[in-house]
Amino acid sequence: MPPFAKSAATAAPPSVPEQRPPPQLKSKAAFLIFFAANVIAALFSPIQDCDEVFNYWEPTHYLNHGHGLQTWEYSPQYAIRSWAYTGMHAAVIELGRLLPFLTNKTHRFYFLRIVLGFICASCETKLFSIISKTLNPRVAIFFLMAMVSSPGMYHASIAYLPSSFAMYTTMLGFSAFMNWTGGMRTAQGIFWFAVGTLLGWPFAGALVFPFVFEELFLAVTTGQVLPFIKRMLDGTFRSIFVLLVQVGIDTYFYRKLVFVPLNIVLYNVFSGGSRGPDIYGVEPWHFYIRNLALNFNSWFFLAMAALPLLLLQHFASKSIFSHQALLRGITFLSPFYLWLAIFTLQPHKEERFMYPAYPALAFNAATSLHIILANFGSVDPRSLFSKIPAQVKLLLVSAFVLATFNIGVLRTIGTMTAYSAPLSVYKPLQQQSFTHQRGFICLGKEWYRFPSSYLLPEDTRPRFIKSEFSGLLPGEFNEHISGYATFDGAYLMPTAMNDENIEDPGKYTHVDNCNYLVDSRIPSMPATEKEPDYMSDTKTWEKVTCQSFLDASSTSTIGRLIWVPNWPFIPARFRRTWVWTPVDFKRPPAPPYPNWSLTDTKPLPYRPFRHGPKYNITLGLRNMHWDEWIELDNDYMKYHAEKARRIAERGAKCCRTAPEAFDGAVELLEELCSYLPQRYPTLYTKTDVGIDNLATGETFNIVSRPLKEDPMALAARLVQDDVALMFERPDGQYYLLAGAILLAGFWRLSDKFGMPLSEIHTSGDVPGFRSQLEKSMLRFFRRVQPQSPVLRNNYFIQVDDGLAWSESIGDEDAEGIGWFSAEKDRAVAQHMFRSERQSLRRLPRSGAVVFTIRTYFLPVTDICEEPYVPGRLASAVRSWGDDVGRYKGRERYGDVLLEYLDRKHEEQVRAGLDLEGEEEGRRYPF
Repeated sequence: MPPFAKSAATAAPPSVPEQRPPPQLKSKAAFLIFFAANVIAALFSPIQDCDEVFNYWEPTHYLNHGHGLQTWEYSPQYAIRSWAYTGMHAAVIELGRLLPFLTNKTHRFYFLRIVLGFICASCETKLFSIISKTLNPRVAIFFLMAMVSSPGMYHASIAYLPSSFAMYTTMLGFSAFMNWTGGMRTAQGIFWFAVGTLLGWPFAGALVFPFVFEELFLAVTTGQVLPFIKRMLDGTFRSIFVLLVQVGIDTYFYRKLVFVPLNIVLYNVFSGGSRGPDIYGVEPWHFYIRNLALNFNSWFFLAMAALPLLLLQHFASKSIFSHQALLRGITFLSPFYLWLAIFTLQPHKEERFMYPAYPALAFNAATSLHIILANFGSVDPRSLFSKIPAQVKLLLVSAFVLATFNIGVLRTIGTMTAYSAPLSVYKPLQQQSFTHQRGFICLGKEWYRFPSSYLLPEDTRPRFIKSEFSGLLPGEFNEHISGYATFDGAYLMPTAMNDENIEDPGKYTHVDNCNYLVDSRIPSMPATEKEPDYMSDTKTWEKVTCQSFLDASSTSTIGRLIWVPNWPFIPARFRRTWVWTPVDFKRPPAPPYPNWSLTDTKPLPYRPFRHGPKYNITLGLRNMHWDEWIELDNDYMKYHAEKARRIAERGAKCCRTAPEAFDGAVELLEELCSYLPQRYPTLYTKTDVGIDNLATGETFNIVSRPLKEDPMALAARLVQDDVALMFERPDGQYYLLAGAILLAGFWRLSDKFGMPLSEIHTSGDVPGFRSQLEKSMLRFFRRVQPQSPVLRNNYFIQVDDGLAWSESIGDEDAEGIGWFSAEKDRAVAQHMFRSERQSLRRLPRSGAVVFTIRTYFLPVTDICEEPYVPGRLASAVRSWGDDVGRYKGRERYGDVLLEYLDRKHEEQVRAGLDLEGEEEGRRYPF
């Protein structure tokens, strides 16, 4: 049955079985569904548009609390915002004060949002009921599905915006014009459109034109002109009453006669040059097509197809319904096309401009789906669709509806989880522990995400500090002078307001005046002089709270569009990239190393090799005690001198920090300047600006900018370890973006810098990496937390005595180097045992993963004097597989080394070595 011909009863052909009546949903149930969806939006939906905050929430806060931020639109000089509209919402909040459970401003903020959700649900239910009664219950159910599942309505339903208010009244206006039961309701329809146009948004009046045109056409064609005029006059008089009330309220507040809807039209339509909406940005013609496709997915495309499908059905079915029904159908479907056309032609475009047409879009989509299913479900033998099995039809329809619904829900959840931080970051200020510290909360680059003064305690005021933004920020309403109810700030002329978005320096305060500061740090947006990294300035600022926020510029398209879970089997490039949320973690204080001496403390005897016959390729991670993070010994001065020589000679080839990694490198310096004086107080002393080395007389200033040298070079001078920092990028991979690799022996920082973790290992032909290590390593990097550091050890054989670089594999600056170029079968006296102790930990502020690589370097002949070492090392070398053997260069030294190890092992056995007791006195990796 056509959706606009419910009353047109026609006899079905004898061959067609009688159809069941369409399913129906009671209005009460529909209301509960609408309201439940809107309550979820009220509680969790982030505020998308700063206009909502500064043009509506803040003036309302002024009415309720006597202070708030004021935009130029509320200056009496321009008066393009209505106090009547704002006052309605302030009255709702005042009534909310009577409820005992609304104990603070934040509660009343959410209370108003829930009230808006209730009003929206009531209007949705009214339109749903009219569609069901006068058109078709199935269309009404599809309308409900489109409204409830669309991300667009998730924002629009509870937004404190005139466009949302106009959406409410549009639904009531549609309901009046659609319902001809008992006579035409022209006056009622005009009244509702007038309320939305005058109190809300003047341009919303365009949506009434198709209905007025329909009634005019019918009046002329049926000779009912006089009744039509009477209905129009009735609606006009009702509208004039609304206008008079609005003008009266606005005149009281502005203390002069103002017609705000006219001012809005004059500014938006007739301004030009340096004024008007276009100075805030213009968009291409397809902006709304893309936006509506995102916010309504399949429903939008169905909405666009509604009128063509209606006409196709009408002409293809040889007029199975009347011309009057066709006219009604065109009338009901045309508002959406009219609205989309009008605003597509405007250069300045914003998502909220589409809000009034959302119900029209949902209705069009419901109509299209009804027409499609009516034909798809046909059992007429003459129809091609009748030959498709019913089960297949059900499967196809169910898959389409579920996919459309799920995509909408996933986008809604994605928005909820990605951008809700501004609504929650202010919550700690409501706690009793902060009552004595309230004052000014400052906003720099995060000014446009401020969710309003309702989320601040009563005695806390927002202030702006200078950022890269160079437009006009809000000022403050003049507070009450002559009494609470006079609202002096509404009519007193504010200073330095303009309608050209020209910056006013007087709107800023100095950061020294701020008690609190709201800031963000996004890796893809480096700090600037005007937007410094306040979060890293821990000497000035103490963290109160930190919330996760999606790094949209670094997240894939899929991750931005919908919620993507962080499950292991989902490729990293599709996952969402989050701004690293600094963790409230402080390393436990390190006790002094017992009896540590720069001359007497020997290197720890790491011997990280095991007996064969099997060599296991694993990460080999074990937990690290915080006391063990950095190990220093009596080789310190030798290592320090060698590092200093290498830094002087090779510079950036060995020490380098990418700009995006600078904060992480500085955080590493801060950690070292804290840890080393605690652990080695006889070598290091902490200072106000960094650390002093008591043995070398060096002073390290890590506070001054610019730093004396690369921060990783500074870190390298403090420890015997090489250090490297890995940072996560949008593709989910960790990249080497900072390092001081001075004593690596076999690899060069210049070869690996900027590479992802996987490529670092594959380019070095690390055995078993792809098959046995890669997945577990990437999983570890994503999951490692600041409080859970780990250690690992490995070992190599080297056939020269170069601690910094093994010349036996080639010159350090040569290309194409490797074990293949090393001299074969050098004497065992030239064989060196190179053991690495690596620590891995995540820095809490920057999120960087820190590698420290401490190299222990001894002649093989020395360690073979230790009990059990020759036999165990020989067994370990023989257990290497071919791939491990190639990687470690066994072919170049294996024969000589194993012959020596076997001989030394036999000597120890002949001397009485107890083979059964080896494991009793040993624990890995010693």
